[in-house]
Amino acid sequence: MTESWATFRADFGADLHLDLTAGRGLRAGLVEALRDAARSGRLAPGTRLPSSRSFAADLGIARNTVAEAYAELVAEGWLTARQGSGTRVAERARPRRPAGAARARQPAPQWPSYSLVPGTPDLGRFPRAGWLAAARRALTDAPNEAFGYGADARGRVELREALAGYLARARGVYADPERIVLCAGFVHALTLLAGVLRARRVREVAVEGYSLDLHRELLTGAGLRTRPLTVDGAGARTPDLTGESGAVLLTPAHQFPTGVALTPARRAAAVDWARTTGGLILEDDYDGEFRYDRQAVGALQGLDPDRVVYLGTASKSLAPGLRMGWMVVPPGLLDEVVAAKGRTDWTSSALEQLTLAEFIRSGAYDRHVRGMRLQYRRRRDELVAAVSGRVAVSGIAAGLHAVLDLPAGTQGQVLRAAAWQDLALETLSRYIHPESGLPPREAGGGGGGPPAPQPRAPAPGGRYAGRPGWPAPPPP
Repeated sequence: MTESWATFRADFGADLHLDLTAGRGLRAGLVEALRDAARSGRLAPGTRLPSSRSFAADLGIARNTVAEAYAELVAEGWLTARQGSGTRVAERARPRRPAGAARARQPAPQWPSYSLVPGTPDLGRFPRAGWLAAARRALTDAPNEAFGYGADARGRVELREALAGYLARARGVYADPERIVLCAGFVHALTLLAGVLRARRVREVAVEGYSLDLHRELLTGAGLRTRPLTVDGAGARTPDLTGESGAVLLTPAHQFPTGVALTPARRAAAVDWARTTGGLILEDDYDGEFRYDRQAVGALQGLDPDRVVYLGTASKSLAPGLRMGWMVVPPGLLDEVVAAKGRTDWTSSALEQLTLAEFIRSGAYDRHVRGMRLQYRRRRDELVAAVSGRVAVSGIAAGLHAVLDLPAGTQGQVLRAAAWQDLALETLSRYIHPESGLPPREAGGGGGGPPAPQPRAPAPGGRYAGRPGWPAPPPP
């Protein structure tokens, strides 16, 4: 089988790959290849073919061979040839579905009308105009080498410098630009750290008893055991940390999902454990900018920058679709993290990094965060007022979700009523570590901004039964 490339430039300048079957002669092979291209739809009806002269030159064959092939296909009805219009694929040459390709039409996915599932900021308030202005300035000022592959696995120095200033000012992080590693969000960062810990022969990572199952699964997928720490009103019980764990993953500023803050005594206990055992604290500061009742508590990393890996992202402050995150890494871990990232680098583009750097330097990031803090605080206040006298709201006034403590025995009723009203909620029970021994709390979560849509399933008669796994709605 010989293969040739033909370039059609008359209509759209696209390349068409033709397989000319060996042993059948050039003309017969060309006829069959063009017929197959028209039949399958690779050559759409109305497409203008190149002249026989230019097509012959592309294929490296005689012009007469192409002309004869065109003439045969015109006679069969696959092509049309008119003076002044050239040779085109006939309109009647509609592609046919291969045998067995017919499938039942799948119903379009349906989404709840109202969603209070935590996890996503208000995507409708992404600062499009400000981001576009920053992107233009960044693109104008970008050095030529920014368009290359990139020599530093830590990421663009412009963004690392901008983040160092911002994190020190807004979150109390000791952030030397040389110790910042840019990544494609928290999951990317945790993936890298899990691999480094495993290479260090760490066998166990302590996690909060209420925590995101995705993060636990990522750690176990890297060959690490996860041991749950009990979570109470003071946060994770860090005094229970032992030398068996080589690291601990914490959400100190706003525990996810219970909404409590790690108390000063628990913070000190975590740092003391790390210093005594040589362990590492992985600090997930996922929404540290959004505290509403007081000045935000600084990051835990400031207590001991040599034992804490600080992890932050733009997913809650801007949008998760940017795939932008960062780690501030202790000196003793930096080389290993950079080496791991260099081996499997799938971070955000250099231009996005330069844009975020400009967005921060210009003050637009601070203005956006301040504006969203007011919006989310207003929404949370409205939620608290709406349920006042019915259920209690626990956790600190912060972040993009709230926890409603339901009266005993009412959770099922509330979920059924929510599903009936086309409202998506989540319970704390889905976040419990399977080995924690924690009893499911009678609580439901609410969000400050619209979270990711959740699939739902229609019920008989067009009524809404909720997403898969939800209880059925109450009878009419």
